[in-house]
Amino acid sequence: MAASELYTKCARVWIPDAEEVWKSAELIKDYKNGDASLQLMLEDGKSIEHTLDPKTKNLPYLRNPDILVGENDLTALSYLHEPAVLHNLKVRFVDSKLIYTYCGIVLVAINPYETLPIYGSDIINAYSGQNMGDMDPHIFAVAEEAYKQMARDERNQSIIVSGESGAGKTVSAKYAMRYFATVSGSASEANVEEKVLASNPIMEAIGNAKTTRNDNSSRFGKYIEIGFDNRYRIIGANMRTYLLEKSRVVFQADEERNYHIFYQLCASSHLPELKNLKLSSANDFLYTRQGRSPVIIGVDDTKELCTTRNAFTLLGINESYQMGLFQVLAAILHLGNVEIKDRDSDSSVIPPNNCHLMAFCELVGVTYQDMSQWLCHRKLKTATETYVKTLPRLQATNARDALSKHIYAKLFNWIVEHVNKALITNVKQHSFIGVLDIYGFETFEINSFEQFCINYANEKLQQQFNMHVFKLEQEEYMKEQIPWTLIDFYDNQPCINLIEAKMGILDLLDEECKMPKGSDDSWAQKLYNTHLKTCSLFEKPRMSNRAFIIQHFADKVEYQCEGFLAKNKDTVNEEQINVLKASKKFNLLVELFHDEEKATSPTGQVPGTGGRTRLSIKPDKSREKSSKEHKKTVGCQFRNSLQMLMETLNATTPHYVRCIKPNDFKMAFTFDPKRAVQQLRACGVLETIRISAAGFPSRWTYQEFFSRYRVLMKQKDVLPDKKLTCRNVLEKLVQDQDKYQFGKTKIFFRAGQVAYLEKLRADKLRAACIRIQKTIRCWLARKKYLRKRSAAITIQRFTRGYQARCLVKFMRRTQAATIIQKYRRMYVEKKRYRQKQAAALAMQTILRAYIARQKYQSLLREHKVVIIQKRVRGWLARCWYKRCLIAIVYLQCCIRRMRARRELKKLKIEARSVEHFKKLNKGMENKIMQLQRRIDEQTRENKSVNEKLVGLESSYTVESERLRGELNRLRGVEEQAKNKTNQVTSLLEELEKLKKELSVTQQEKKTIEDWAHNYRDEMEKMVSELKEQNGTLKKDKDDLNRLIQEQSQQMTEKMARAIVQETQQLETDLNEERSRYQNLLTEHLRLEEKYDDLKEAMASSNVSKPGHRRTDSTHSSNESEYTYNSEYAELEEGSRAAEDVTRGIDTSLTLKLQKRLTELEQEKQSLRNELENKEEQFQRARARDDAEFKKARGAELEYESLKRQELESENKKLKHNLVEMRQSLLGNAAASSGAPGSPAYKVLLEQLNSACEELDVRKEEVLILRSQLVSQKEAMHHKETMTEPSVYAEDVSKLKDADELKQACIGLKDTNRSAAPDFHKLNEDGELWLVNQGLKETIRLLEHQLQTQRRTYDSEVEALRGELQNVKEENNRQQQLLAQNLQLPPEARIEASLQHEITRLTNENLDLMEQLEKQDRTIRKLKKQLKVYSKRIGEMGAGQTEGQTSPGQMVDEPIHPVNIPRREKDFQGMLEYKKEDELKLVKNLILELKPRGVAVNLIPGLPAYILFMCLRHADYVNDDQKVRTLLTSTINSIKKILKKRGDDFETVSFWLANTCRFLHCLKQYSGDEAFMKHNTSRQNEHCLSNFDLAEYRQVISDLAIQIYQQLIKCMENILQPMIVSGMLEHETIQGVSGVKPTGLRKRTSSIADEGTYTLDSILRQLSAFHSTMCQHGTDPELIKQVVKQQFYIIGAVTLNNLLLRKDMCSWSKGMQIRYNVSQLEEWLRDKGLMVCGAKETLEPLIQAAQLLQVKKKTDEDAEAICSMCQALTTAQIVKVLNLYTPVNEFEERVSVAFIRTIQTRLRDRCESPQLLMDTKMIYPVTFPFSPSSLALETIQIPSSLNLAFLTRV
Repeated sequence: MAASELYTKCARVWIPDAEEVWKSAELIKDYKNGDASLQLMLEDGKSIEHTLDPKTKNLPYLRNPDILVGENDLTALSYLHEPAVLHNLKVRFVDSKLIYTYCGIVLVAINPYETLPIYGSDIINAYSGQNMGDMDPHIFAVAEEAYKQMARDERNQSIIVSGESGAGKTVSAKYAMRYFATVSGSASEANVEEKVLASNPIMEAIGNAKTTRNDNSSRFGKYIEIGFDNRYRIIGANMRTYLLEKSRVVFQADEERNYHIFYQLCASSHLPELKNLKLSSANDFLYTRQGRSPVIIGVDDTKELCTTRNAFTLLGINESYQMGLFQVLAAILHLGNVEIKDRDSDSSVIPPNNCHLMAFCELVGVTYQDMSQWLCHRKLKTATETYVKTLPRLQATNARDALSKHIYAKLFNWIVEHVNKALITNVKQHSFIGVLDIYGFETFEINSFEQFCINYANEKLQQQFNMHVFKLEQEEYMKEQIPWTLIDFYDNQPCINLIEAKMGILDLLDEECKMPKGSDDSWAQKLYNTHLKTCSLFEKPRMSNRAFIIQHFADKVEYQCEGFLAKNKDTVNEEQINVLKASKKFNLLVELFHDEEKATSPTGQVPGTGGRTRLSIKPDKSREKSSKEHKKTVGCQFRNSLQMLMETLNATTPHYVRCIKPNDFKMAFTFDPKRAVQQLRACGVLETIRISAAGFPSRWTYQEFFSRYRVLMKQKDVLPDKKLTCRNVLEKLVQDQDKYQFGKTKIFFRAGQVAYLEKLRADKLRAACIRIQKTIRCWLARKKYLRKRSAAITIQRFTRGYQARCLVKFMRRTQAATIIQKYRRMYVEKKRYRQKQAAALAMQTILRAYIARQKYQSLLREHKVVIIQKRVRGWLARCWYKRCLIAIVYLQCCIRRMRARRELKKLKIEARSVEHFKKLNKGMENKIMQLQRRIDEQTRENKSVNEKLVGLESSYTVESERLRGELNRLRGVEEQAKNKTNQVTSLLEELEKLKKELSVTQQEKKTIEDWAHNYRDEMEKMVSELKEQNGTLKKDKDDLNRLIQEQSQQMTEKMARAIVQETQQLETDLNEERSRYQNLLTEHLRLEEKYDDLKEAMASSNVSKPGHRRTDSTHSSNESEYTYNSEYAELEEGSRAAEDVTRGIDTSLTLKLQKRLTELEQEKQSLRNELENKEEQFQRARARDDAEFKKARGAELEYESLKRQELESENKKLKHNLVEMRQSLLGNAAASSGAPGSPAYKVLLEQLNSACEELDVRKEEVLILRSQLVSQKEAMHHKETMTEPSVYAEDVSKLKDADELKQACIGLKDTNRSAAPDFHKLNEDGELWLVNQGLKETIRLLEHQLQTQRRTYDSEVEALRGELQNVKEENNRQQQLLAQNLQLPPEARIEASLQHEITRLTNENLDLMEQLEKQDRTIRKLKKQLKVYSKRIGEMGAGQTEGQTSPGQMVDEPIHPVNIPRREKDFQGMLEYKKEDELKLVKNLILELKPRGVAVNLIPGLPAYILFMCLRHADYVNDDQKVRTLLTSTINSIKKILKKRGDDFETVSFWLANTCRFLHCLKQYSGDEAFMKHNTSRQNEHCLSNFDLAEYRQVISDLAIQIYQQLIKCMENILQPMIVSGMLEHETIQGVSGVKPTGLRKRTSSIADEGTYTLDSILRQLSAFHSTMCQHGTDPELIKQVVKQQFYIIGAVTLNNLLLRKDMCSWSKGMQIRYNVSQLEEWLRDKGLMVCGAKETLEPLIQAAQLLQVKKKTDEDAEAICSMCQALTTAQIVKVLNLYTPVNEFEERVSVAFIRTIQTRLRDRCESPQLLMDTKMIYPVTFPFSPSSLALETIQIPSSLNLAFLTRV
């Protein structure tokens, strides 16, 4: 394919960039061969010119299509190169938040620096059993692949985890081990997997530290071998460690810490047990404060120490050893604080009484003097002498630090050794999986010996990795039989030879270490001389003579030679070691150094500990010489250990995990391309890509190729042979045949070919889309045009018609307006004239009338004035005195009124004050009434004042009339007045005065009127204000009432909602309790099965041993609750046998079983004691009854001879009373049928009827006894009768009942009547006295009975009175409560009423419960009495049949026994069997019954009916032992058959149906009225009569729950393989979703091949389940629960796989899922199961499918998603959106901003953060009572069941 075809316009390429490493650009011009540059446009819109290399002419890398971006496997990319890998990792990590990605056989893990919820047990269960390519990349997928290959290929496996510090190696290794521990479990109860996981906190504490790159960096390498047995369960583990960084003990760089254990001890120094360590803060010690970062944010060192100590304890390191370890660690810290000072230039000294040295010596148990001397001195030995040499301060300090490192290394080795001892096992190891957690390639500014060893190890691992990848590629090509061509890959063997070969770097280093005066400089010169010119991988720096450069596979690294020799030697002062060995107080320290004299083995200890000083307590020269000869350097040890590791890895199948550190700042989900590229190059991922790209990286099966690229084929190209079709099409599409190869099952493509095919496919689809769009747009445009044309024509037609109508209307209106104007103008003019005329006439009339009236008024006024003057003057003259007096009185009244007005004004002012208004507002309603009354009073006062004014006016009028009269009279005496001129003058003066007074009075009147008017206005204003206030208050009152009503309504609704929520919560709690109880039953069943397995193992192991007995394997704890001594003995024997077995198995399991057996024994003993107590009570009651009976027996016998007639009459009277009592009881029962005691009356009536029947039978038996007594009476002498009453006593003692005594007395009376009485003989021996005494005794007995009845009556009357009093008190209390409630506010009233109602109902429930308990006790007591009486009757019947002959019986007249048949009820519906046939019954009916054979043609539930009919017969014969053994055998046999065939669905379903039917039969025929409502009268007659099997019903219910859970497990095992394939992978709608290119790890094809499960397979299986359960007669309600559980499993498994599979999250897959769900709903509809709740269990899956199909762009879409996905959690919604992957180029990815919007909107949701659904969850099952209408007597037993030994009764 030419470059011109690929590098066309719009093609996207990658170009180098200094900041982002690679930058994307797009061609804006086609490339032509020979062009020197490319015209590109960057993503930001900037145009650039990219110049090509003139030498190589290499074009930039092409970018993959968008649909390939974000792939799970990097090898699925069409273009395999560095920028494509980097971009794919970035998209997955930053956008999709996916940290795992496959790169061929390598899992690339990027550290998210954030805790992710993807490591829970639900995720482990989801990955368990899955193929590696079927799920999204995960560390669990790698672990599962290793575990599966170990089990399948029986080959050991290795997981190699590598990466630089901070990349997450330790966490990845930890999760891999957790997966193995969870999936495999342990082979014993010793919890080996917990111990394996417990080693992690220990190793992290002593081997991990904080660095600048990682807060929990492993400073050593480790290889953990997890051992498995032949059943692939964990049996143990072994750990090997490499190259511990000892230098960290004594030195840390800035922002780093020492090992965690030191800081944990310092943080916990306040603990009492650590006080003697004399520790304090970490800042007080040199070894812990150098990094100046003693605290890690978010880590509590105190809690971490607790975790470490718990791990030590779990691994068997006891408390004393732990304290010893802590002492050594504390001593190291104190040793670091020992200050060494200069004495002179060549010597040093430790100041005396150094507190830290004293603490060190005290902790390790050595002397202060010895330790202080050898810290500052050393011993030199020659051939003849030994010298002690002083050390300078610097050398002494180094020696001190070397001792600290050596002690810590020894301690580290000791801990590793003991951890391995704790993890070792005695079980033979079948295989193992190794987990290698080792450092990655390292390069720093200053690289020393540690980096050299680390990079050397990575060179070896990279070589092994390259060879493995090359080998896999070769195997794939050979398997597919395609031509094999050698692939050129990087071989780093020359670099390895440079390091480890002869005369290599390590050889020269060891040689220099042996030289007496060897130094780093001389070693560097040797390196230069040896390798500088001979090896191209070795270089010398330009500016240094003490460094060298090695070209590693990842990068060039410059190593500084300084310190190489010292670190390689790793020496320590021997005398210091001897001082420590001499410790006598500290045994642990001696134990640390006990192996000093042993040769160093690379396999038995940590290679990183370096060379050790092999000194013994008693030196021996020969031994010292030999130890020095065999002493190995650190480099030699590391090389040997590495060689052994490589041998181990080569012997296993490796799995690679490469950990990448995304940035150096530990920021969550932040990707630094530069750092990522460095690590990708260093860890070999890019080398894997290069190897893959060199061959055929893209591989397709023929079916996948055909399905994907079917659109590129024409119809004629499609042939029946798809392989040939693909070959022909590919030859046409790709001309260069070197670009692909045809294998047996796959097509192999070169890099870039898939992208080319995708481009062709996209072009074809784009052209098809354009054509479809063109056609549709043409159709839409034409349709739019036609619609517009029709609309335009219609609009024109209507417009023209409208215009014509408007014109006609205008013309008509114009004519009409002209006419209207004419008449209107005429009317206006006429009206105007008439108005003017009328106005003129009116004005003339008014003016003339006005003038006339004025003239008349003037004349009238003059006339009246003359008259008034005349009359007034006369009147004033006469009454001036009287007016003066009245005026004075009136003046007084006015003054008083004025004072009253002032007082009133003051009161008004007070009334208007703020305080008064505040008082008014307090009780405004009452104040308003007072003000109303006050206003009325004021009104009345005003009325009175007005009345007074009217009275004054009337008085004035009267006076005026009187004065007129006086004036007339004075006129009569005018002549006389003439004579009295002086009097007239005085009268005139008085008149003037009166005028003045009148004017004053008129002014006062006017003033009063004004005041009254003002007062009236003020009152009216005040009234209006008060009315307004009243209205406001009324409005407030109405608002308050409305608010109260609203609050009351809200409170009611709130309480209703609260009640509903409480009900729902109670239902939830009930379901949880059921689920918890059923889980406990499951655990109990598991323990039982394990117990049975142990017993079987015991039996198989001890068959040949005498003294051991094999117990029944089906023995259960349920049986132990209902068995007696025989079962108890077997249980004891089983417990002893179990103890013998568990001795060799495990101590913890033995303790558990012993504890369980002890509990069962205690429970058994308590039941036995209770039974014995009951028997003793019964014996005492029986003895008491016998004593009372014997006491009354003498009186009865004496009384019988004389009072026979009285007894007969008494008997008749009793019968009569009995009949009356029966009638009265029946009447009372009918009247009080609803009362709680009515059932007791019915029971009593039944007992009375049975007593009457029994009395009739006893009468007949008494006849026989009477005849025997008669014969004895005739044969025996009277005196013998008196002297030997024992004969009568023996005969009478058999009469156990009072009625029998009475009948015997009657018989004696008849006998005496038949003989001639001789009263003299009768009284001869005082028999009359005896009769008299007997009569008195009888009278006393009758009086006693009468008194007893009277007391009973009195007690009943008192009880009734008490009840009446209680009713009265309750009534009073109710009235009081009602009165109190009426006084309360509405809210409190409602609460009080509710509280009262709750209290009342609670009391009623308690009373009803007490009554029910009393009735139960009464019923149990009566049943026990009936049992006792029935046993007595049986004994009496046996005694009567013996037929004893009396001594006086005549020989010639034998008396034959009278055979009187006993009346029995007609019992039917029972099956009788013999005790020895019970095993045969269980065997034929349960153990050997096959549901697929004989049981198919049976009545549903027939075994249950047969068992119940047998149980009814055992109940009928009152055989409790038979009932117990039958039920126990049935339960154990069902358990046995389920254990044997628990994987067979038909068997489990069959016995679930029969167990439920048996349970329903026990309820239906229990005699409980709650279960007898639907019974027929015949069925009620078949109820159990003697035994209450309620406890056994609970046991059988538990058994049914266990069977149900077994059924669900069986169905889950059958459905599990079908769900993912049928619901997700299979294309039910063909052609909707295309197959995307996949990588090396192929997924399961969605094309339905042979053996592939489809949706039809699931539906057929569901139909098979349903038909089987219906055929077995399973209850419909139970079938609904089973179907609901089935659909939950389908929905949960499908959703979980959808959440873990990126390739399934697409629009087309959502359509497939919704179609599949609709098919499931259709199946429910066909079966009539839509209301069983199964559809609701699929709601999360439905919403997930809808989420895949809805729009995901705008805020409205986000709101719609949040409202739609109510059944999905936030984590699930975000996960689906992150995983959403376009299948075609026309789809778009979900933006990060949209996902953040969704997270913001869903932030307030309160839900579990769990991602996956719990597929193991089982809904709690219930067994609703379902009575059977089948009559038991109609059931026939088929002969095929082989139950001929059963007899119908």
